[in-house]
Amino acid sequence: MATQDFLVELGTEELPPKALKPLSDAFTQGIVKGLEEAGIDFGKVEAFAAPRRLAVRIRDLADAQPDKSVEKRGPAVKAAFDDAGNPTRALTGFATSLGVTPDQLDTLETDKGAWVIYRTVEQGKPTIELMPELIEQSLAALPIPKRMRWGAHRTEFVRPVHWAIVLYGNTVIDTPIMGLTPGNKTRGHRFHCPKSLIVPTPSDYEVVLRQEGYVIADFAERRDIIREGVTKLAETEAKGQAVIDEDLLDEVTALNEWPVPLMGRFEERFLEVPAEALISSMKEHQKYFHVVSANGDMMPLFITVANIESKDPSQVISGNEKVIRPRLSDAAFFYETDRKTRLEDRIEQLKPIVFQEKLGSLYDKSVRVAALAGKIAAAIGSEPELATRAGMLAKTDLCTEMVLEFTDLQGIMGQYYATNDGEAADVAKALNEQYMPRFAGDQLPTTLTGCAVAIADRIDSLVGLFGINQPPSGTRDPFALRRASLGVLRIIIERELPLDLQTLCEWAKDEHSAISEPNVADTVVDYMLERFRAHYEEQGIGAEVYLAVHARRPTRPLDFDRRVKAVEAFRQLPEAQALAGANKRVSNILTKQGGDQVGEAVNNSLLQDAEEKTLADQVEQQAARVLPLFEQGDYASALSSLAGLREPVDNFFDAVMVMADDEAIRDNRLALLNRLRNLFLRVADISLLPAAN
Repeated sequence: MATQDFLVELGTEELPPKALKPLSDAFTQGIVKGLEEAGIDFGKVEAFAAPRRLAVRIRDLADAQPDKSVEKRGPAVKAAFDDAGNPTRALTGFATSLGVTPDQLDTLETDKGAWVIYRTVEQGKPTIELMPELIEQSLAALPIPKRMRWGAHRTEFVRPVHWAIVLYGNTVIDTPIMGLTPGNKTRGHRFHCPKSLIVPTPSDYEVVLRQEGYVIADFAERRDIIREGVTKLAETEAKGQAVIDEDLLDEVTALNEWPVPLMGRFEERFLEVPAEALISSMKEHQKYFHVVSANGDMMPLFITVANIESKDPSQVISGNEKVIRPRLSDAAFFYETDRKTRLEDRIEQLKPIVFQEKLGSLYDKSVRVAALAGKIAAAIGSEPELATRAGMLAKTDLCTEMVLEFTDLQGIMGQYYATNDGEAADVAKALNEQYMPRFAGDQLPTTLTGCAVAIADRIDSLVGLFGINQPPSGTRDPFALRRASLGVLRIIIERELPLDLQTLCEWAKDEHSAISEPNVADTVVDYMLERFRAHYEEQGIGAEVYLAVHARRPTRPLDFDRRVKAVEAFRQLPEAQALAGANKRVSNILTKQGGDQVGEAVNNSLLQDAEEKTLADQVEQQAARVLPLFEQGDYASALSSLAGLREPVDNFFDAVMVMADDEAIRDNRLALLNRLRNLFLRVADISLLPAAN
C-alpha cells in the first residue's frame, strides 16, 4: 500500500500560553486515536505548537484503509429453504437487506447446524476522505473549558481560527475544517513575516517557517533554545546563574515564536525586599527569569524573552526596565508598610474573615489549630508553647498588603514578618512550614514546630469539614482535603513521628463545637488510610500489599508504612505464595467454624500426627522469636522469620485431617491453625496476597 506524509495546521489568534502544550498533546492524541480506530497504518507522529498554530505531521501515512473481509450470518439452512428447495421469505429478506440475490450467498457448517452466510470484501476508504472527519473529531474533543465564536461564524474554538493546512503529500485536502477551506499556505511571524508562505509538502513545514517565516514551530526545540539562551546570557553577561522554573519556561515558550533572550537591570535598593517577593512580581506579572550569584544571592538583574529580533535591543530592554520598576516599587512599599504592624496585632483582623460558614472565621480556626498544635508538639517531643504561638499567628500574614497582592507568598512573608517582630526562630519558620508540602514531592517542614502546625492545620480542616458532612466528592475538593491527607501522611512517615491518626482526629474533634457527628474521627481516619493506596502505587507497590495491611487498620502512619514495606519484602520471598495460600485456606476453615470463637490455646497432649506436632513446635518457636520483633515494630525481620514455616505448614495440610471426628482433636487443630494465623495477622492479612496455583 502506498504511503505519503500528512500535515494538518490550524492557524489562530494567540492561544492561551498555559493551555498551549495540553491542547497540542490532545490534538495529536485525538488524530492518532482516530487513525488507529480506522485501521490506517502510519509511521512517526510529530506535534508542533506555537502561539498562533497547532500542527501535526504524520510520516508514512497509508493512502487507504486496508480491505476488510466481512461475514454476516443469516437464517439457518433449514429455515432458508422450503421442502421444494425454494428460498423462504427469511432468506429472501436477508438477501434483500444486503442488496444481493440468494444465489450469491454461501453456507456455513457448524456444530449447531448449517447457516446461510454472506461473505464479501469491504474496500477500505481512501485516507483523503477520512482525514477531515478525524481532524474535526479531534478538535471537538480538545480540553477547552470555554469556547468562543468570532465574526459571523457559528464555529467555536478556544481562539479565532484564520487559516488551515491539510496536506497529503503535495495534495491539498480541501474539505472544510472549522468553517475554512484548507490550502497549503501558512503564515509567518506576526511582525517579521506578516504574509502567507507556501508549504509544498509536509516535510517542508518547519523548514519554511524557520527560514522564511521567523517561526520555530517545534515546542520542544523552542524550549531548549530559550533555556540555553537564558542560561548563557546570565553566565556571560552577569557571571551569574539564571534560575529557570520549569512551569515558567513552558509558559514563555508558549508566548514566543522567535525567542530572543535579553537581560535588564533594576535598582539595587529593591534587594532589601525579600527575594521571594521580587521573584513573584517578576515571574507572575512579567514572565521574567531572575539571576543569582555564585553563592545563591539574588542579583539586580532579570532576563526577558522577546518575541522579536529587534534592530535596537536596548530599546526593548529599556521598555522592560520601565515596566518592572513600578512593580518592584509596590513590593518595596508593601514590605515597608507591613513591617510597621506586628503579626500578633493582626490576630483581631482574622475575626471577620470566614473560613467556612459553619466552622467559623480564620480566627476560630487559628484558636483550634493553636490548641491542637500544642498537643501534637508535646507528643513528638517538641515545645508546646512554640507550637501554640505559631498556630495562633499562622494566618495573620493573610491580612498584610504583600500577601493580598501576591497570594503565593502566604507563609513566606509570615516568616519574614515574624522574624522582624522578634518571634522565636522556630515560630517564624513554622509560619512558612505550615503549608509544606505544598504539592506532590515538595519539601517537608524541617522543624518539629513546623510539623506540629502543618499537621494541626490539615487535621482541623479534615475533621471540621467531614464533621459538617462536606467531604470531597468525585472531582470536587474545594478545600484540597485529598492533598491535606497525603501531606499529613508524608510528614508523619518521612519525619518518623510517633503519631496516631485516631488520636489526632479525636483531639481535633474536641476543639470543634459545631460538630455533632459522633463517629467523625473514625470516618476521617478511614478516609486518610485510603489515601495510602495511591501513595504506594506511585512507589510501585501493588494494591494487594496495601490491602493486606489495611485489613488490620493500623492507625499510626509510621507503623502502617513499616508493615507495607515488610509485606512487600515478604512478597518477594520464594515461600510467600505458598504461605499466602495456606493463610487463605486457614482463614476459610476458621471462618466456617465460627471465626472469632475459635481459641488459640493448643493442648500438646492431643497432638497425634508427627506433622501436627512438628507444626505446633515450630509455631511455638516462631512465636518466641517474632513477638519481641513485633513489639519493636521490626515487621520485616518477623515476616522473614515466619517464612520458615512454609515446609511444616505444607506437610501439615498434606498429612493431617483438620476436621477430625473427635471434637477435642478437631478443636485442638483449629486452635493450632488460629495460633499460626494470628502470628501473621500481627503484621497484615497475608491471605489477601496472591497465592501459589
